[in-house]
Amino acid sequence: MIDATVDLVIFDCDGVLVDTETIGPAVVAALAGEAGWPLTPDEVRARFLGRPEAYLYEQVRAHATVPVGPEWLLTYRERVSEAFAAAPHTMPGVTGLLDALDARGLPYCVGSSGSHARIRHSLTHAGLWPRFAGRIFSADDVAHGKPAPDLFLHAARTLGAEPARCLVIEDSPAGVDAALAAGMPVIGYTGGPTEPAALAHASHSVIAALPELATP
Repeated sequence: MIDATVDLVIFDCDGVLVDTETIGPAVVAALAGEAGWPLTPDEVRARFLGRPEAYLYEQVRAHATVPVGPEWLLTYRERVSEAFAAAPHTMPGVTGLLDALDARGLPYCVGSSGSHARIRHSLTHAGLWPRFAGRIFSADDVAHGKPAPDLFLHAARTLGAEPARCLVIEDSPAGVDAALAAGMPVIGYTGGPTEPAALAHASHSVIAALPELATP
């Protein structure tokens, strides 16, 4: 499925490489509830999947019934890190897919809405940090996170790839929107909690298993 027209594969992190999308929303829901904004984990996913932390913080502040300051974001990061450290693992098929890309000599990187600290934490605890170190791009690096194209364009520019020859693997509607806005082909991945219908606008199909990408 990854053919010779692709010079760079860009992976989202949470929910694509690392199984975190069942953990993070529960933490956000609990913290939002403490601030007076009752949300379920499903509602958190619907509102914030693929969005940068700054957007999450702005929305919590806008809906909270108690004062919410910068310490809320610090607490959020601490609790998410603790939860991820307790049960981190890769999404099924990640290691085999990366092995296949390495065998082909095809470069890959991370393009994530998470902060650099959170990405490093997730990849380290899942055993993937050595495979991506030096090729990690975060919403911290650009003025506008997903669904804007800035992050993906920054990754392509830094690694010397033409946008049209990059392939993005995303599990969020915001991520698919960002890839399309960047002029990059994108595959929607539904191996986590995202419903296929939410990613139906992905330009290069929707898949449920990462090993499908290793086929020519």
